[in-house]
Amino acid sequence: MLTRLRRLPARVRAIFVSRRLDDDFDEELAAHLAMAIDDLQNQGLPPEEARRIALLRLGSPASLGDRHRRERGLPVVEEIGRDVRYACRTLRRDSALTTFAVLIVGLGIGLAATVFSVVQALLLRPLPFERPDRLVWIANGDSENLSEQTAQVVNLLAMRGQSQALAGVEGYSPFYGVGDVHLTGDGGPERVTAVRVTEGFFDLLGVRPYAGRYFTADECVWNGPRVAVLSHAFWRSRFAADPNVVGRAIRLSGESATIVGVLPASFDFADTFTPGNPAEIFTPFPLSAETNRQGNMLALVGRLRPGADLAAASAEATLIGDRIQGAVGETVMNGRRNGFRPRIASLRAHVSGSYRDALLALVASVGFLVLLVCANLSNLLLSRSASRQREIAIRTALGASRPQLVRQVLVESFVLTGSGGACGLALAWIATDVLSRLTETGIPLLHDVRVDAITAGAAALAAVVTGLAVGLLPALRVSATAPNIVLQRSSRGALGGSRDRVRRAIVVVQVAVACVLLAGAGLLVRSLARLLDVDPGFAPRSVIAIRVDPGRTVARDRVPAYFDEIVQRVRAVPHVDAVGLSDALPLGNNFGWRRWSVAAAEHAQDRSRRQQPLIRVVDEGYIGAMRIPVRAGRAFTADDADPGEPVAIVNDTLARRLWPDGDAVGRAVVVSRVQRRVVGVVAGVRYFGLDRDADMELYLPMRQTRDHSVVDLVVRTTVDPDRAIPDVRAALAAAFPVLPTTRIRTMEQLVDRSVFGRRAATGLLAGFAGFGLLLAALGMYAVVSYAVSQRRQEFALRMALGASPSAIRASVLAQTIRLSFTGLAIGLPAAWLAARAARAMLFDVAPADPVTIVSVVAVLASVIVLAADIPSRRAARLDPVVALRAE
Repeated sequence: MLTRLRRLPARVRAIFVSRRLDDDFDEELAAHLAMAIDDLQNQGLPPEEARRIALLRLGSPASLGDRHRRERGLPVVEEIGRDVRYACRTLRRDSALTTFAVLIVGLGIGLAATVFSVVQALLLRPLPFERPDRLVWIANGDSENLSEQTAQVVNLLAMRGQSQALAGVEGYSPFYGVGDVHLTGDGGPERVTAVRVTEGFFDLLGVRPYAGRYFTADECVWNGPRVAVLSHAFWRSRFAADPNVVGRAIRLSGESATIVGVLPASFDFADTFTPGNPAEIFTPFPLSAETNRQGNMLALVGRLRPGADLAAASAEATLIGDRIQGAVGETVMNGRRNGFRPRIASLRAHVSGSYRDALLALVASVGFLVLLVCANLSNLLLSRSASRQREIAIRTALGASRPQLVRQVLVESFVLTGSGGACGLALAWIATDVLSRLTETGIPLLHDVRVDAITAGAAALAAVVTGLAVGLLPALRVSATAPNIVLQRSSRGALGGSRDRVRRAIVVVQVAVACVLLAGAGLLVRSLARLLDVDPGFAPRSVIAIRVDPGRTVARDRVPAYFDEIVQRVRAVPHVDAVGLSDALPLGNNFGWRRWSVAAAEHAQDRSRRQQPLIRVVDEGYIGAMRIPVRAGRAFTADDADPGEPVAIVNDTLARRLWPDGDAVGRAVVVSRVQRRVVGVVAGVRYFGLDRDADMELYLPMRQTRDHSVVDLVVRTTVDPDRAIPDVRAALAAAFPVLPTTRIRTMEQLVDRSVFGRRAATGLLAGFAGFGLLLAALGMYAVVSYAVSQRRQEFALRMALGASPSAIRASVLAQTIRLSFTGLAIGLPAAWLAARAARAMLFDVAPADPVTIVSVVAVLASVIVLAADIPSRRAARLDPVVALRAE
């Protein structure tokens, strides 16, 4: 064993210098042969006889060379190398088949690698934090309402002080608006998004600063020094990656702040916690009595202590919540304590757990697609092996063993799938690069989608497995055929036997798999179509939205006049039809949305009759500009001002809840201890998504309340929004040069963003289905075409005996139809089971939707019959005289 190990480096080296070693051996062998011939001639033998005897004594030079190569090198490696070179030569001769095979394998593996990269980023790869498996998300109850999910300062402090399972608890305030801070200085005015975080938030996550430091205790107090930490991307874009940025003063909404640190490039807060809403600046959130009085303002993140697990932390959190619930109503930190029912889950589950089902459905779809690729390629190689039987028989007759033949066919298969795998990796690299640049999709961790070593290894493994799957059956078929039978067999005869059954079985599998993919794509397309047909409660077409709240750049008493001037100037712009203001846009981010307790005035003391609607602060032009239908009463007017009678508008859902037996217009409603008269009832708006029903909503006139930190200007135009945007921006810049107007969105963009996930999944699965349908059609074409070529004699005899061309064509198509409906009989039940498993992805469509089933059957059968129609026409045009003479 040690001797073999010592000789291994020399054997490996011999592979790379084989030609020189062959030349040296030939020279040495020639020298020995010459010496032997000389000796025999000296013994009196004639030259020819001496040469013959010398060759007999030394042995055949070819066999000696083979023995020498086996002894000096690694025979298996060299034989495989020869097989690879031979495979490349033979595949180059069949360039059309080779190109097609490489393309379909490349597409299959490329799609699989892309989906695997997304799954790895969202579900498998650790979050970009220190010990991410120890991080937990602490939600306040199970509600989807952000105000109820978050916690008060006092609740965070209670978790810190009472939890034995958590080593730390920190938080950030999710109640911010995109572009809610005006940044001035060091360039033109710009709207940036600022997020407030607690002192130890970044340290808890294990994120080390790229430059500078994080916040100190002195800075995390009420009215403490104004400081800021920059995201890495914003530092590069705004400050050109200036290494001296730490310590520089900037102005945030009119107030001076000092930059104290820069986050590392590996940490993207928004991509993890608030996807689709990038955050550029971070400021301190003080844990003080003042912030506690603001209510539930913190989203909580914790870290488990060593030895503690999620179950123990959850049980402990429930006990802490029970104790806090018992203390509701007591005065704490100069304010009342809200209810707190902590629910602990892993941070990974919170970030991307909701995408698990959709990703698993995509993985299953890719699995079906790869199965189709394998079936199609296997069918192609079976066809190719049938045409190479005579070649294989000759090689067998010349001494090739069955293992050598099997190895040769498998090597050809691996060359095909390996080349396809390389193309697939290139395709996946392009696709993942595009995905990682999508910043406003609402899908977390998308920037981390990439082709890494694990993805490349998975693609290589897929290529190897595919090569083995598609090459093994043709290899066994080829090597099992007796050479004498092949060499004696004439070209007469029809297709039949086990080979034909295998090829037909493969086609049935292709049809069944294509049926599953088509049904899934059809259901998702139907779901998306119905979702897009849903009435959102407003008219998004030709509406643009611009963030216009002044922050601290305008004195509080001047804010109404500031908004009036904005509305007047924009209304004067050509092609502007209507203008309005609102503190929350439909289908935008939900960080500024809030719910207040309201009740009908006659039931104000009955806590069980109170409702928690979404609160909207709008001006008198908003409802008209958004085309929200007024069901009863009126919209707000400029007369609904302060001082004046407090008024409100409710949507029809809230009206039914508060007054189920009467008209809401003219009734009184108590909102935050203020009694307001309802002047109108409007239709419900789907603020949270097109797939979510309209919630309860209550509108307050902007002229009667200042409780709005975020304000968007909505502008309805009579032309395409892209034509009106420059004029609107110019009008605002002329009057308010420090007002940033870089972030302008259309309502149609918000609608598209809200359905991006569904649209992306539908598009991917539709692409998979189209590719699968193409593969199934090509598979059917290959089988029917091969069968027609093998049955030429049969068709010629039948036509000579009186069969018509239409009868010949019908017999070919009958076989196609039988195969198609066998595949459909298998595929439709499988599609129904798959649809039931992915029911959560469907909207207003049943898994057994009859329209989808009929469409799938019609499309699949039509395409496959069309693919078989070409060879069937060729069979019908056959000249029996020519065919029989050729036979």
